[in-house]
Amino acid sequence: MAERRGLFITFEGVDGGGKTTQIARLLERLRALGREVVESAEPGGSRISQRIRQVLLDPATPELSPTTELLLYFAARAQNVDEIVRPALERGALVVSDRFTDSTLAYQGIARGLGEEVVRQLDRIACRGLKPHLTLCLDIDLATSARRAAKRDRLENEPDEFRAKVREAYHRLAAAEPERVRLIDASGSPDAVAELVWKEVAARVS
Repeated sequence: MAERRGLFITFEGVDGGGKTTQIARLLERLRALGREVVESAEPGGSRISQRIRQVLLDPATPELSPTTELLLYFAARAQNVDEIVRPALERGALVVSDRFTDSTLAYQGIARGLGEEVVRQLDRIACRGLKPHLTLCLDIDLATSARRAAKRDRLENEPDEFRAKVREAYHRLAAAEPERVRLIDASGSPDAVAELVWKEVAARVS
């Protein structure tokens, strides 16, 4: 039997797009295939990355500067890649992550104005070439995003202008890398969106 290759799938999009629901549904469907499936979330995943997450998303730390925010995201990601993601892929597992570097590019690089090239340079250091095989960007309009966002953390409390820049950044990514980054219309029912997600994933699961 041929050795199964690992597959790295990430979910992206503005807050309120339904990532949590769709990730849970996809994980259930993938596990039903009998494959090893590893779930990850950013920032987070490993124990050390989870501790960094507490600092990053705490609403009580509004003074966190954009540069500090950027570096902390990549610190958490580097640990998660080394400890969880890369080893899982090397043993042929399916890895499903709630966000990855595309989020940092959209939120910090573009919406915060720190620059795309800065993000890409840090990605080369932290991830050493690791890139998702498939990125599913759950796309919703800004009014829906504002209504659905729970506003539990720092980034969910950002104004509409910030959210608009993030959404535009994702659309630009999808246009630049159409084979990897797939825009999913997330305005429909959870069942309808799940079918759109599965259509993209099923074609790549071997």
